[in-house]
Amino acid sequence: MTLTLNHLSEGPDSAPPLLLGPSLGTSYALWDQVAPELSIGNRVIRWDLPGHGGSPAELIGPGATVADLADLVLALADSLGVERFAYAGVSLGGAVGLHLAVHRPERVSSLAVICSSAHFNGAQPWEERAARVREEGLGRLAESADARWFTPGFTVPGLVRDHREADPGAYAACCDALAAFDLRDRLGEISAPTLLIAGREDPATPPAHLREIADAVPGATLTEIPGASHLAPAERPEAVLTALRAHFDGGARRGMAVRREVLGDAHVDRAQGRQTPFTARFQDFISRYAWGEIWTDETLSRRERSMVTLTALVAHGHYEELAMHVRAARRNGLTPDEIGAVLLQTAVYCGVPAANSAFATAQRVLAEETDDAAE
Repeated sequence: MTLTLNHLSEGPDSAPPLLLGPSLGTSYALWDQVAPELSIGNRVIRWDLPGHGGSPAELIGPGATVADLADLVLALADSLGVERFAYAGVSLGGAVGLHLAVHRPERVSSLAVICSSAHFNGAQPWEERAARVREEGLGRLAESADARWFTPGFTVPGLVRDHREADPGAYAACCDALAAFDLRDRLGEISAPTLLIAGREDPATPPAHLREIADAVPGATLTEIPGASHLAPAERPEAVLTALRAHFDGGARRGMAVRREVLGDAHVDRAQGRQTPFTARFQDFISRYAWGEIWTDETLSRRERSMVTLTALVAHGHYEELAMHVRAARRNGLTPDEIGAVLLQTAVYCGVPAANSAFATAQRVLAEETDDAAE
C-alpha cells in the first residue's frame, strides 16, 4: 500500500481546490477555526506533516528537504484527482507553498504564505534543534511551544499536545528541511498571485521576513495582523480568514467586475463610497453571491436576467431598485420597447397598480437617458 499524507477534505468536490499546509509541530487542527468557513466556496484539503497528526513518520527521513515535502503534497493532490489548486501554508507549510510556486508553477493557481520565510535564519539553529530532538525527544521542546507560537496568555492546548506527540525522528527531519531551505534567489520567478500574512508579534518569522518575500515576488501583497504571533490562524482566525477570502475568492472579484459592467462605474462607486463598517459585510455579500455567482451563471443571458429582475422588482414594489435595473437593462441590450413589454407583462401577473408605478419609474429613467443623449 502506498503511504500518503494524512488529510481532511471539506467542502464540495466540485468547488475549486484549496490546500492548507501546517507549521512544524502542529497538525491540520491548526486550521480548525478557518477551514470550515473557507470550505463554503472551496474544496479545502488540509494535510499533516510526516510524523504529525495522522501522517506516517516513515514518509520522511534524515536529510529531508522542503522539496521532499512538496513532492508528498503533490502525491496527495494526485491521489485526490486534484491537478491545479490554490495553496496556503503556515511556516514550514508556507515554505512548501513557495517551493511549489517556483518549481511547479503549473500546479499552483494562487498562493498565500503565512508567518513563514524564504529562509529560516540559517542552518545552525535547525541543525541544533534536530540533534536535540533526536537525542531527547519532544517533551522539553513542547514546554516552550506557547512562547514560540502565541502572544503571552494565549494557548491552544490541542496544538501543544500535537507538538508533544509528534514523532521525534520525523520532526527532526523537518528541521533538516528548514535548515537547508533558502529560496531568496528564486522568488522573482513566482507567477501565481501571492499574499503574504505576517503576525506582528511573531518572533520566529517576524514581519520583515514576509516583507522580503513581498518585495521580491511580482505583484505580491502583504497583510500584517496585530496581536498575532507565529500561529496566526489559531490566534487570530477571523483576520486570517478575511485576508484569505479576499485573496482566493475569485467569485467576489468576478462579481465586482460584473456589477460594474451591469450597473455602471458611477453607481458602484457611489455604493462603495457610502460603505461603512456596518454595511461592509452586506456589500461583500452582494458582490460575492448576487453578482459573483448568480449574474455570472451563463445559463441565462444578461438580457434574460434583466427581464427576470425587472419583473421581480415590480412584483415586490421595489421601485428605487427598479430604476437602477432599468438602466442596467439598457446596458444589457434591452430596447425601451422591450422594457415596456416586460412591464406590460407584469400588469397581468403582478397587478395593474404595480405596473402603473413601474411604467412611471421606467419612463422617468428613459427620459433621463434621452436628455443625456441630447446633451
